[in-house]
Amino acid sequence: MSEAKSELPEVIVVGRPTIFKFYDEELSKKYRMLKSWESSLALENYICKHGQSVKAMICSPSHLGIQISSSLFRLLPSLRLIVTTSTGLDHIDLVECRRRGISIASAATLFSEDVADFAVGLLIDVVRRISAAHRFVNNGLWGQFPLGSKVGSRKIGIVGLGSIGLKVAQRLEAFGCTISYQSRNKKPVPYPFYHDVYELATNCDVLVICCALTDQTHHLINKEVLRTLGKKGVIINIARGAIINEMELVQCLEEGEIAGAGLDVFENEPNVPKELLSLDNVVLTRHIAFLTEDSMRAMYELVCGNLEAFFLNKPVLSPVLDD
Repeated sequence: MSEAKSELPEVIVVGRPTIFKFYDEELSKKYRMLKSWESSLALENYICKHGQSVKAMICSPSHLGIQISSSLFRLLPSLRLIVTTSTGLDHIDLVECRRRGISIASAATLFSEDVADFAVGLLIDVVRRISAAHRFVNNGLWGQFPLGSKVGSRKIGIVGLGSIGLKVAQRLEAFGCTISYQSRNKKPVPYPFYHDVYELATNCDVLVICCALTDQTHHLINKEVLRTLGKKGVIINIARGAIINEMELVQCLEEGEIAGAGLDVFENEPNVPKELLSLDNVVLTRHIAFLTEDSMRAMYELVCGNLEAFFLNKPVLSPVLDD
């Protein structure tokens, strides 16, 4: 290792965040990045070997399968900052961070525009049967094709009216859709508010899942909610897969209890239920709603800004927990 390299601030990187596929070289010029995936050692062994003096961590979102919890914190006695490249925080033990005085910086609202656009795109695809029509033509067919339905006539229920949910609402309102929502708290917005997701489903024919994954929202969307949505109902999920009971969703789709689904996230990624693959009324994507060239550049700048602020003893740019 060169002397200049050894003088750079150390940052341990857990889980190979997507940003490193695009900005690995740039990040490595600014910091001595200890990349766990480049080692043959198991993660805990790698951290035990390299992490004693490390003060900052960059970590992946939860769908990449690594939990940032007390078992790792015990191996990182000097850790004072976690920079996560996601909006969701379900992969980080927040209580333990508070106890240990570890700050967290997240992606905050960085991906909201892109994810909202993607949610609307999934809905249009499902109800207008765009992907199904593509497969139809791709198979050499040019006959009668099943009709889709109008987007603008839909009654949209948004589960979780945070930054992403609000942007979804604004976009679909422009299509002429009727908007209502369910959230932890009532918001200062003109849309009808429902305390209960069942009540929301009763009054809607589309549910767009935008909430965080917590103990309270795990399997929030089950067969009872889906059946309440009705046979013309559509569900869109750009949040976290485990918010929906996936097997019950499959059952409702196969039995015609709802009309269709657009899913960017799954309960046990990268595993997708094989039953979904053969359904023509389902659109599937691989957790890419947040991924654009623009969002990755913005994420790189935010990660660098958070790390720079931390190492200069300044407030981080996108804090979740204060010191």
